[in-house]
Amino acid sequence: MVSDGSLDHTNEILKNAEKTIQNCSVIIFSKNYGKGFAVQKGVQMSSGKYILFCDADNSTPIEEYGKLLSALKNHSADISIGSRYLADSDVKIRQPKYRIWLGRIGNFLISSFLIDGIKDTQCGFKLFRHAVAKQIFSLQKVKRFGFDMEILAIAELRGVRVIEIPVSWLDSPDSRVRPIKDALITLKDLVYIKLNLLSGRYLRDE
Repeated sequence: MVSDGSLDHTNEILKNAEKTIQNCSVIIFSKNYGKGFAVQKGVQMSSGKYILFCDADNSTPIEEYGKLLSALKNHSADISIGSRYLADSDVKIRQPKYRIWLGRIGNFLISSFLIDGIKDTQCGFKLFRHAVAKQIFSLQKVKRFGFDMEILAIAELRGVRVIEIPVSWLDSPDSRVRPIKDALITLKDLVYIKLNLLSGRYLRDE
């Protein structure tokens, strides 16, 4: 588990979890480096057969893990990702309308310029086979919210099979996302990722 410069009680909760949960390790950063950076470090220290990353606000309940695991086992996929935008997705508490529209516009741009065929690249609930996670996250460059689309773009580049699974999801009122500012940063990341793909950087840096 990784705390990316948390200022609330997250660090205390994680330290208690580390003492009580078997094989649980915790990384605590004294300042905020970005979600992508934190997830990358968490993956680097993970040792399990499967590696899941999920948001601490439990927007997608951890009980949904079984759906993603079954998808990996039953569909010969290497990555299974939770989705809020499939027909069977169960969105219990919706985001404000302006955030929904920002998300839909973002996904349209992502599908147009980076990754084809995935409806929801940004849901923070993704499961990887161990070797695939280690390989893809070692190539990751983006340190903030745009890392989701980057790892999926790298997966597509390498011919890794990704399956999208409908999950339960609820909007957290305590979300730290800054809708307009973070959307602009993510748009900048999209351009950066596209340039990396065109230049072959993800292949050179392997």
